[in-house]
Amino acid sequence: MAQQRVGRELAGELAAEFAGTLVLILFGVGVVAQVAAGGIGDHDSIAWAWGLGVTLGVYTAARVSGAHLNPAVTVALAAFKGFSWRKVIPYSLAQTAGAFVAALLVRWNYGEVLAKIDPGHTIKTQGVFSTLPGNGTLPVTQWGALRDQIIGTAILLFLILAISDERNSAPLANLAPFVVGLLVVAIGMAWGTDAGYAINPARDFGPRLASFITGYGTAFRDQYGGLYFWVPIVGPLIGGLVGAGLYQGLIARFLPRGDAPEPGRTPEPADYQPAR
Repeated sequence: MAQQRVGRELAGELAAEFAGTLVLILFGVGVVAQVAAGGIGDHDSIAWAWGLGVTLGVYTAARVSGAHLNPAVTVALAAFKGFSWRKVIPYSLAQTAGAFVAALLVRWNYGEVLAKIDPGHTIKTQGVFSTLPGNGTLPVTQWGALRDQIIGTAILLFLILAISDERNSAPLANLAPFVVGLLVVAIGMAWGTDAGYAINPARDFGPRLASFITGYGTAFRDQYGGLYFWVPIVGPLIGGLVGAGLYQGLIARFLPRGDAPEPGRTPEPADYQPAR
């Protein structure tokens, strides 16, 4: 019975991670398709839609799984916050599957306009689904993009831990997803040039795979022909550990101990950081 209960709990958590990441990618990849293929919107609309997608994805999954929605978050929480290492691979697979299915839906829905603007399904519209160094046009190398992804994801994890830490000046639990969404908007506006701010292996690989099997033959390569798909996987995983480690070393170890919440705060753990 205990094993069945544990298995049911894990199945629920994986379903939540799948659904939350699916919501995130529906808005994130959807807005890029609208801008690139339909000519509606600009960089600011992309940044805001990605941030709102994160907010809505976190609200979707937070009560069940903690709404990691990102393997870099999952790995960092396992390394520094006691999240179970045995759940890291299942969570990451569920997140990637959610991103994959969402990207297929976007690809299906925007199929006609993508075919009109880019009949060969080339690098011209590959950026709708996955990232490229220099956003496909600027002279950024793979190593420059890797550096960018490490820095961007370090910022993400450092601030996620700051936002969700009950011992810090965290927002009320039901506002944390909104603040995390604003964080992603800010990263998109300040750190989007060099590599498109993937900052999430599932966000990049799931849609990249979806585009590959639906006609984008060069999906795993960059505009220079180099194998690129590994950069938005490795960079965020390293950056997440760096950011979480810096938060622990610079902030968390100096915060007061104790479990009592601040006056007026809910006693529940922060939504983005489940105690499992």
